[in-house]
Amino acid sequence: QVSSRAMSNHIGSIFFPDEQEAVQKRTFTKWINTHLAKRNPPLVVNDLFEDIKDGVMLLALLEVLSGQKLPCEQGRHLKRIHWVANIGSALKFLEGRRIKLVNINSTDIADGRPSIVLGLMWTIILYFQIEELTSNLPQLQSLSSSTSSVDSVVSSETASPPTKRKVVTKVQGSAKKALLKWVQYTAAKQAGIEVKDFGRSWRSGAAFHSVIHAIRPELVDMEKVKGRSNRENLNEAFTIAETELGIPRLLDPEDVDVDKPDEKSIMTYVAQFLKHYPDLHNTTEMQENDVGKEDRLMLRDLKVWVEQFERDLTRTQMAEASLQEKYRSFKHFRVQYEIKRKQIELVIQSSRKDGKLSLDQAMVKQAWDRVSSRLLDWQRYLDKSLPAPLGTIGAWLYRAEAAVREEIIVQQAHEETANTIHRKLEQHKELSPTELHTVPFCYSIYMGSQVK
Repeated sequence: QVSSRAMSNHIGSIFFPDEQEAVQKRTFTKWINTHLAKRNPPLVVNDLFEDIKDGVMLLALLEVLSGQKLPCEQGRHLKRIHWVANIGSALKFLEGRRIKLVNINSTDIADGRPSIVLGLMWTIILYFQIEELTSNLPQLQSLSSSTSSVDSVVSSETASPPTKRKVVTKVQGSAKKALLKWVQYTAAKQAGIEVKDFGRSWRSGAAFHSVIHAIRPELVDMEKVKGRSNRENLNEAFTIAETELGIPRLLDPEDVDVDKPDEKSIMTYVAQFLKHYPDLHNTTEMQENDVGKEDRLMLRDLKVWVEQFERDLTRTQMAEASLQEKYRSFKHFRVQYEIKRKQIELVIQSSRKDGKLSLDQAMVKQAWDRVSSRLLDWQRYLDKSLPAPLGTIGAWLYRAEAAVREEIIVQQAHEETANTIHRKLEQHKELSPTELHTVPFCYSIYMGSQVK
C-alpha cells in the first residue's frame, strides 16, 4: 500500500494539462510585465486571461516591442465592441508583420479563452524574442528562417480539430532547433552536460548552470551542482541569472522539477541568455589578444547604452506632450544618436574573412538598427503632423528619401534592369511637388512660433 505522502509526492511530480497551462500563464505573464515596465507610466498584468480581454494591455505590449504607436480605444467604460476592435487592431498589426495566426480571433481573446490567449502570447514571444535572437547566432544562421512568417499553434490539443493541430511552423521549428543547438554547443563545450530537448533535460538544473557557466564561468561551480538536489540547483541558477546577469526570473523551481516540464516556458526563459552570451568563435582569439578583450568590453558597453537609449526613446514617444515638445524631445534624441553613430558603425564592421559579425557585434547592430528605424518613424510621424502645407511636404520628403535610398538590383536579364530603372525614373517624376520651394519659409515660421 502506498502512503498518502508518497502518493502526494508522486502526483506533485506530474504535470496535468491544466497545470501545464498554469505554468505557461505564469511564465508568459512575467515576460509581458518585464516589457510593460518600460512604458511611461508602466503597466502590470495581474491575471493574463482577464486583463487581456479589452485589448489595451495587448496593444501596449506590441507598442513596446515594436516601437510603433497603435490605435487603441481606452476608458473605464469600454464595451465589448471596443474590446474586439482593440484586439482586431493588434491581430492586424501582427498579420502586417507577416505573422500568420492560426485559430486565433478577436472574440476568443475577448472571451479570455485560456488556450487561445496562451497561443497568441506564444506567437508574440516566438517572433519578438526567440526567432529574433536565434537569427543572430553566426554559427547557427543556416538553421534560422529567412522569412518572418510565424504560424501560431494554440497550446491546448483539444482547442482545435486534429487537422488544425498538425499545423507546425517552420520558424518555430528552426528557431527551436537553433536555440537547442546553441545550448548543446555551450553545454557540451563548457560542462559536458547532455541536453536533448527543452523538457526533461532541464529538470536537474544542471543545464541552466552550464549556460550561466558559459557566459560567466566564475559564477558557477559545476562540481557542486552535481551534488545538490534539483530544487536547490534550479533555485540557485534562477537567482544567479537574475542578480548577476539581470535576467528576469520567469520560472520557479517547482515549474521545472516535474516529469514533463513545459517546453514553451523553458524556451522563453532560456532565450533571454542569448543577449548576454559571448561569441565562442572569437573567445580563444580574444583571450590571446588584449585589444580583442577591450573591443569585446566596448561592444558590451555600447549594447547597454543602445538598449537604455531605446528604453528612454520608447517612454518619451509614448508620453503625452504637445507637438512642439515632441519635436524638442526628438531633437534631443537625434543629437545623442549622431554622437554615437560613427563609433557604433565602426565597431560593427566585420573583421572576419567570411564577412560575418561576432555575436556581440550582431547584438549591437540589431539594437542600433532598431533605434534607427524608430527615430526615422518618429520623424516621419512628427513631420506629417505639422500644420499645412508643412505636413504634406513632410510626407513627400519621406517618400522621396525612401525612393532615393532604394537600391536597384542588377538582373541577369538586362531588359528587366532597364524596366526597373524606367519605373524608378517615372516614380521620381511623380515626386516633384510644386510647393517644395515653400519649405524653408514655412518651417522657419513654424519653428519661430515654438520659441515664442
